[in-house]
Amino acid sequence: MQKIYISSELPGNSVDRLRTKYDVLVHSGDRHPSRSEFLFGARGSHALITMVSDSVDEQVIDSCPELKIVSNCGVGFENIDIPYATEKGVFVTNTPDVLTETTADLAWALMFSVARKVIDGDFHVREGRFTCWHPSLLLGMDIHKKTLGIYGMGRIGTAVGKRARGFNMRVLYHNRNRNHEGERDTGATFVDFPTLLEKSDYIVIAAPLNEESDGRFGLDEFKQMKPTSIIVNIARGQIIKEDELAAALDMENIWGAGLDVYENEPLVDKKLKELNNVVLLPHIGSASYETRVRMVDLAVESVESALNGGVPTHLVNTEVK
Repeated sequence: MQKIYISSELPGNSVDRLRTKYDVLVHSGDRHPSRSEFLFGARGSHALITMVSDSVDEQVIDSCPELKIVSNCGVGFENIDIPYATEKGVFVTNTPDVLTETTADLAWALMFSVARKVIDGDFHVREGRFTCWHPSLLLGMDIHKKTLGIYGMGRIGTAVGKRARGFNMRVLYHNRNRNHEGERDTGATFVDFPTLLEKSDYIVIAAPLNEESDGRFGLDEFKQMKPTSIIVNIARGQIIKEDELAAALDMENIWGAGLDVYENEPLVDKKLKELNNVVLLPHIGSASYETRVRMVDLAVESVESALNGGVPTHLVNTEVK
């Protein structure tokens, strides 16, 4: 019987369907497997269903001589050695599109939480400090009629930009290349990076992690932003230099930040956790029940296709076909 290793417990019933046909091993518990646990569980597998936190490198692939597919449950796939998997004839798939709208929703949730001091307000009430209405209580920033800057106008960035229409916002964006379709869908204007920093009241990072985006936002960039601006990261933590963000927030170079991802995840810079002008979430961009179940369904469908001798959809390394 073919073996499938799954590195995390997953919602929905797709995994139960796999159990009727295959030898399925699932890492249980509320934490990701350690490196040694992952290697032990994956060894000899015909298929792996992995999370973006799992490193699938030469050692893992070599431990599975009959490996046919690595099905990553997420959009990103930088955790997988794509060239080596391709060399070995192993399919690599991801779960794009399905989480686009849900992740865009969370970007806006972070924007509102930071701008309108939602978390502070919740604690204010819970801790019994709400004794009366006061005109100076928890003053935040408006969102409507402001300028939204999007760093990375792909699927998610475009979805974020579409929502700005309802708030009468001006939308700017910066990409490696212009996204004409995204411009039509959002009314956004393509600008260079310094202009994005200078003109935006809010910046949402929705770019993939690559050589250009890695460490793109540091203290020098924060100093070019408005002192009333807010930055939100729903992409990859390494795009922001966390210690320099903490310094910028502490010195009030910018007004606030909302983060769902971190530079050394799951570790979070200690200074950030001490600041009250940043909202910190535990990587829940796609964490609606409906979306996560659909992500799992896509990952499982890819595995079933590969193990049945087919070519899975959402193939990252198309040259394996």
